[in-house]
Amino acid sequence: MDISSHWLDRVVRRALEEDLGTGDLTANSVVPAELQTVGLIQSKENGVLAGLEVARRVFARLDPGIQFRGRVDDGERLRPGTLIAEVSGSARSILSGERVALNFLQRLSGIATLTSRCVERIEGSSTRIVDTRKTTPGLRALEKYAVRVGGGCNHRFGLYDMVMIKDNHIKMAGGIQEAVERARRGVSPMVRIEVEVEDLAMLEEALAVGVDVVMLDNMSPELMKEAVRRAGGRVLLEASGGIREDNLAAVAETGVDLISMGALTHSARSLDISLDLIEAKPLSVE
Repeated sequence: MDISSHWLDRVVRRALEEDLGTGDLTANSVVPAELQTVGLIQSKENGVLAGLEVARRVFARLDPGIQFRGRVDDGERLRPGTLIAEVSGSARSILSGERVALNFLQRLSGIATLTSRCVERIEGSSTRIVDTRKTTPGLRALEKYAVRVGGGCNHRFGLYDMVMIKDNHIKMAGGIQEAVERARRGVSPMVRIEVEVEDLAMLEEALAVGVDVVMLDNMSPELMKEAVRRAGGRVLLEASGGIREDNLAAVAETGVDLISMGALTHSARSLDISLDLIEAKPLSVE
């Protein structure tokens, strides 16, 4: 997982603090402290796995004595009954970490699964599926990681790594040309500049000022085709707005370079994954 270990540990710590608070009232009162168990994490439906390392860190932070053995890797296809991991150790600790670990696995695997389906819809084209900033606050790096696991690509990570001039920026600046000129004066020449356009007249303005990327916002496939023709390969063209699984192929056929989908992260359904305990035994004393 290409995410900072320190950052990931902080995310896991906050998630556990949120759920545990001052302690697990149920497990601590119902389950004997000496009880050991083995749990199986399994998929209950088809999908693509993402987030195994996060789940492992949940249990490791909660109880270093827990053993976590992954049986598949992120990016692998899951079927109903696929064994994802085995968890063994203190029954109390495993039960206390179960929901947080599964929440991460289910959420990230859901994003990877949806992304994979979308990528398959445009297989054979040169168009790439990219995500957006419409992510869960505090979890952007993980959710964008899940997009990559599913075969998609990442758009900008935040407001700090690319200039994207959208409709409200254009209104405040007084037009596309003025907005782009101000951006060029305000950022390094190494920073890409993207402009959102709503019609072909705005496209021509963006092309005239020489931006790097043009976002075609809520355009019909017919207009997108004409935009591709007019751009002639001078800029990257990104289709956005009104993109669904069932019209992805039609959008890709227009020849755009990128299709951005906020739905990859804001509307992905969590994958159904469970943890079942299969045995319980007292801690042996030598």
